[in-house]
Amino acid sequence: MRPLDEHERAALQGRVAVVSGASRGIGYATAALLGACGVQVIALARTVAGLEALDDAIRTAGGPA
Repeated sequence: MRPLDEHERAALQGRVAVVSGASRGIGYATAALLGACGVQVIALARTVAGLEALDDAIRTAGGPA
């Protein structure tokens, strides 16, 4: 996946996204990228541990978690 440019990031700022399977793999990567772009991510997964790691990754990138 290519990095988003600043115009694409600005277009996502303040949006809300629901991501299923967010504790690992493609779901995790998608949720982390969106969160880093300022999107409020509603993450769904079967395990809590993966979601906690995702929360930490989004907060470290400066996104809302």
